Amino acid sequence: MRRGFFFPFTYAVLSLLALIAVPGIGHAAGFNADAATRAYLDTLQGSARAKSDAYFEGGYWIALIGTLVSVAAYWIMLRLRILPRVRDAAERKGRRRALVVFEVAAVFLMASTLLLLPWTIYTGFVREARYGLLNQSFAGWLGEQVIGLFVTLVIGSLLFVVIYAVIRRLPKVWWMVSTGVVSVFLALAMLFAPVYILPLFNTYSELPQGPVRDRIVAMAKAYGVPAEHIYVYDASKQTKRISANVSGIGPTVRISLNDNLLHRASEPEILAAVGHEMGHYVLGHVWRSWIWLTALYGLMLFLAAWVMPLILAQYGARWSIRDVADPASMPLLAGVFVVFSLMVTPITNTLVRVTERDADVFGLDAAHEPDGFASLSMKLSEYRKIDPGPVEEALFYDHPSGATRVRLAMRWKQIHMPGAPMAKPTPIVLEPMDARH
Repeated sequence: MRRGFFFPFTYAVLSLLALIAVPGIGHAAGFNADAATRAYLDTLQGSARAKSDAYFEGGYWIALIGTLVSVAAYWIMLRLRILPRVRDAAERKGRRRALVVFEVAAVFLMASTLLLLPWTIYTGFVREARYGLLNQSFAGWLGEQVIGLFVTLVIGSLLFVVIYAVIRRLPKVWWMVSTGVVSVFLALAMLFAPVYILPLFNTYSELPQGPVRDRIVAMAKAYGVPAEHIYVYDASKQTKRISANVSGIGPTVRISLNDNLLHRASEPEILAAVGHEMGHYVLGHVWRSWIWLTALYGLMLFLAAWVMPLILAQYGARWSIRDVADPASMPLLAGVFVVFSLMVTPITNTLVRVTERDADVFGLDAAHEPDGFASLSMKLSEYRKIDPGPVEEALFYDHPSGATRVRLAMRWKQIHMPGAPMAKPTPIVLEPMDARH
């Protein structure tokens, strides 16, 4: 059996088994997974737990309000007929059709960014600073938003040019062909982002030689993960969050750790994090995600192809939009996407959460650091509610909750290290909220 099929099947089974308690094993050997789990969860109490819960639960409303704010911004653009004016001016100048679409797309992306800027400032800067997760000044944060806008203008405008060319030439099946277009753009983004886009925001340098690098290289070699280069990037200039990733596809695959992980985590925690990220690579999660994202975008494009003609039949003349192929319809297309994206959030969360769970099991097998994984999961409580109810986790979590992950790690330890001693986890202390924001 080829490894590409063997690993996902094996770890799907193992991840299920690891979530099932095995009575007697831990008690006979003096290790109790449930008691060990409770010891970790009890390290987050009082104001620290209240702050963690408040931040994450606020995100539920952020998603809903953000959708409403986006729809309002797109409605303003339609109501003021901003894009029809740009379209008409470009056509009067005798622009080629592709250039007309490019100009309209650029104006759409800039106008929507400006209309959404107050909301973006609140969610991306004010709220993050209030909860002590941001390290940037407003000027630094805004500068990166400008860089991101330029990247979006180039890539987004080109994408719109291709999609509207497809709509114009294949009006009956445009959504199907556009799905393929989006799929290609996603693949190109995965290929080139680690090399050409991410370095616009952070500086990447080689991880220094030492015990941590040696163990990461050993894990990588054991599972066929490219490890010629292992990078560290300076995320601490932006945020306090800890993270790592195995990004890229083909020749651009690389292991990257942010400097917060190196400075704020112990060696077992670092290895647990990197082992998890290697799991995404070995289990083919990049390609799996590419497939289901393509399918999801295809569904939304299909729904857009159905809904947009109905809306334009009623309001198209009022908004000076000729038909679906008119580039002035971009706000309507974006609005349909935003609404449908919110509606399918539980589905996308579940798809991501399943892959994350499988990577968790892989990381435990690769690193053999269950306590490092558990303590790292507790540190992530800075921005993730640690112990939600089952329905709450199913609907709102795109990663397993901290409690689920700690429980998984301790049951893994109970099965694979039955004679190991109970750890004495350190209490979690979170900085108080900044009342100035």
